[in-house]
Amino acid sequence: MIRHVVFFKFKPEVSPADRADLVARLRALPERVPGILQPEVGEDLVRSPRSYDVALVFGFEDRAAMDRYQVHPNHVPVVERARRLCESIIAVDYEL
Repeated sequence: MIRHVVFFKFKPEVSPADRADLVARLRALPERVPGILQPEVGEDLVRSPRSYDVALVFGFEDRAAMDRYQVHPNHVPVVERARRLCESIIAVDYEL
């Protein structure tokens, strides 16, 4: 199994409505893109200077399933929106 972990840090000027919209889009991905296992999307509670605003953790059966997710037509627009709203996005993908 592959674990896909992504952290999102919004630009300071991003509105609460735009933040909520991106979180909703991330949470909807498992319904819209096949192959996502054990999905989790959460917002940071601590809000320390080192914190990111949102975390996404998805599982995939294997690397091929994750690769299909990356280019899926329901995933790509969410990535593009996140890039517009975020000053930083970091990811780690590892095998369990």
